[in-house]
Amino acid sequence: MKLVFTLLFVMGGLVCFSQNAIDGNWKGTRETPNGTFEINYTFKVDGPVLTGVWKTQFGEAKIENGKVDGKKFTYSISFNDMKISNTGELINDNEIVIKNERGEMKLTRVKS
Repeated sequence: MKLVFTLLFVMGGLVCFSQNAIDGNWKGTRETPNGTFEINYTFKVDGPVLTGVWKTQFGEAKIENGKVDGKKFTYSISFNDMKISNTGELINDNEIVIKNERGEMKLTRVKS
């Protein structure tokens, strides 16, 4: 009986402390008519909910309406009276692809 409780405790601890692969800091670039600029994301996954921050040289915005389904996720960003809906997919532990009406962008993980 002690063995069963020990195994359940260890498994429960592993589940509680496991981190989603999307979590963390990511960087990409976007081509615009005004040149290339860098975009930085900080993603945080809590179950099916995605939160975080989007940062560029022009400012930052919170990630809104974020949802995670396995390796795929959706969210929106509001800035300058615009709202942009995005879809993303974790390709591997160091690469994410983000898509929206402005095109596709690859993000790479920023190592701490």
